[in-house]
Amino acid sequence: MLTGVDCTDNSAMPIDLLVFLVTAFVAALVAGVAGFAFGLVAAAIWLQILTPLQTTTLIVVYGLLVQGYAVWKLRHAIDVERLLPLLIGGQIGIPFGVVLLDRVPASEMRAAIGVFLIVFSLYSLFRPKLAPVAGERRLADGGIGILSGIVGGATGLAGIVPTVWASLRGWTKDEQRAVFQPIAVAIFAGSLLWLGGTASFDRHTLVLLVIGLPAVLAGSWVGLRLYGHLSEAVFRRIVLILLLFAGASLIVQLRHCF
Repeated sequence: MLTGVDCTDNSAMPIDLLVFLVTAFVAALVAGVAGFAFGLVAAAIWLQILTPLQTTTLIVVYGLLVQGYAVWKLRHAIDVERLLPLLIGGQIGIPFGVVLLDRVPASEMRAAIGVFLIVFSLYSLFRPKLAPVAGERRLADGGIGILSGIVGGATGLAGIVPTVWASLRGWTKDEQRAVFQPIAVAIFAGSLLWLGGTASFDRHTLVLLVIGLPAVLAGSWVGLRLYGHLSEAVFRRIVLILLLFAGASLIVQLRHCF
């Protein structure tokens, strides 16, 4: 397992580092195109070579950078009034998620999320004419925000819940990303503060963070360039397919735990 970088160790470290860097680039590229799924793509591989706490910490830090850059690029579509209930709810949910990170088996949480994502994405793909959840839904938005904070604090998958919710609201692709990406940024930032008090930023994790940063930035830039060429229909389909992949990958990870 890749728990750090030791220049005196010439065993399997180079291949592990290569896997780490390639995964960082691909995860950032996918997040640049779809607006989410950095943590899902990264966790599918990193959990094989990193500890769960290292994986969550890196996903939170990199996710903050990737999502923050995308939010800046899409700032023209941001509606602050629409975001507030989700932002407030997200910060309320984060500490509960951080507590769950230490007390509830991560495999069980990820399995539950995986089953939900598979059912939702398959239904949406084969029943594309779902009526949007239109109108002001402040109470529901706040509840979704809390759930997003819990999931983000516990697993690093901050963008999953708001992405599903935004896809149900009938918004354009820019409007969707202008909702779920700022929420993800806020949850990543809050999770970062809470995780900072749990000794998750050890020397090994910090070294990996620095080494992987160029790959993450490059992947994010390429992904956003590709996003600009997507139509609304293609974007929606990409989101649903990624959600399906995400759910399946979480279930596969569960099988590997037994």
